[in-house]
Amino acid sequence: MATPPITPPMSAARAQDIAASFDLRALPADFLANPYPVYAALRESQPVRRMPDGSVFLTRCADLMAVYRDAQAFSSDKHVEFTPKYGAGSPLFEHHTTSLVFNDPPLHTRVRRLIMGALTRRAIAGMEPGLVLLVDELLDEMDARGGGDLIEDFASAIPVEIIGNLLDVPHGDRGPLRAWSLAILGALEPTLTPQQQAGGNQAVTEMTDYLRTLVAARRQRPGDPERDVLTRLIQGEEQGEQLSEVELLQNCIFLLNAGHETTTNLIGNGLIALQEFPEARASLQKALKDTAGDEAAEEAVLGRAVDEFLRFESSNQLGNRRAVQDTHVGGVELPAGTLVTLCIGAANRDPAQFADPEVLNLAREGNKHLAFGFGIHQCAGLSLARLEGRIAIGRFLRRFPGYQLTEAPVRGGRARFRGFLRAPFSTS
Repeated sequence: MATPPITPPMSAARAQDIAASFDLRALPADFLANPYPVYAALRESQPVRRMPDGSVFLTRCADLMAVYRDAQAFSSDKHVEFTPKYGAGSPLFEHHTTSLVFNDPPLHTRVRRLIMGALTRRAIAGMEPGLVLLVDELLDEMDARGGGDLIEDFASAIPVEIIGNLLDVPHGDRGPLRAWSLAILGALEPTLTPQQQAGGNQAVTEMTDYLRTLVAARRQRPGDPERDVLTRLIQGEEQGEQLSEVELLQNCIFLLNAGHETTTNLIGNGLIALQEFPEARASLQKALKDTAGDEAAEEAVLGRAVDEFLRFESSNQLGNRRAVQDTHVGGVELPAGTLVTLCIGAANRDPAQFADPEVLNLAREGNKHLAFGFGIHQCAGLSLARLEGRIAIGRFLRRFPGYQLTEAPVRGGRARFRGFLRAPFSTS
């Protein structure tokens, strides 16, 4: 069976044309399908690209690292940026200006400390047996049907259950979580249609209403704070962390969404990349065959593969900061107030940082990619995401070594979060 086309090629001339007038608010469809040639053109000609709205777009790894390191000059707070985008007081504004990722200390410090207390190495290791059972159940269901959809039936089902377990969301209540997440995170795109904005606001409202009920029940019947993040957040309030009700609810939404979308993309992007690059697939399958029975060696092989999937097709392509003082980056002066877009997808293919960056090398060593960010805002759940990716992709390949896409996969069509919506496949 022939592999359907996945990432359409882009000529150098077309990439340079898009780069010359690059504007996040006016992205052509062929950029969304394959942004990497444009990223390369920008790195070479305009690594600190001034966009029409006065913001700057960074594509070099060294420049992103400089911004990540300087939390004094570059703020993650989004009140200024999101007021005109969402409207002050809207549900989307309240959520995205209160969540962990879009805040500076002290709120960021308090919430991160509480979350990390429930994501210790020991706690994550304790999740592995349940994760294996979940993955095997999903594989059994697809095996019985002779295939399914890599995204709907597998990649998206795993993080919904894992994050649902972390917050101890009843299984019967988890149905709407994926749709809520897609609507809320979709509203982070550079431009929004009225329908996207309305859908995002509705999703925040419905999710907040649900969580308010869940929090009230958990206050009455606390769980184990070593395993239940919601109980830990609630008890943290009582122990002087001083999370308000709004901070508590909105950061629960953040946890459900951040843990879902990026991990779904990691698993889906990885399995689809193996279809697009058969040599990399053959190399990985040989490595897994060679390490069969050696748990530590297999874990190392899959760990390197997961990090390379994260580098090559970063689940989250863009980050943002605001200069809060006159500063500079990449030799360019930035006045206070300048909005800065960090292009993670471009930095992760920077030849100054990675040898042969356009090659999917699943045995790559020393892979210091930025898919999880860097500095004080580095993803709190990175170890959990890596575990989910390793178990999901490894066990899938063991079960279905000859899997094939049966139709061209459908991309999400977004600039910030790069992943797929559908990817039908057969098991052989």
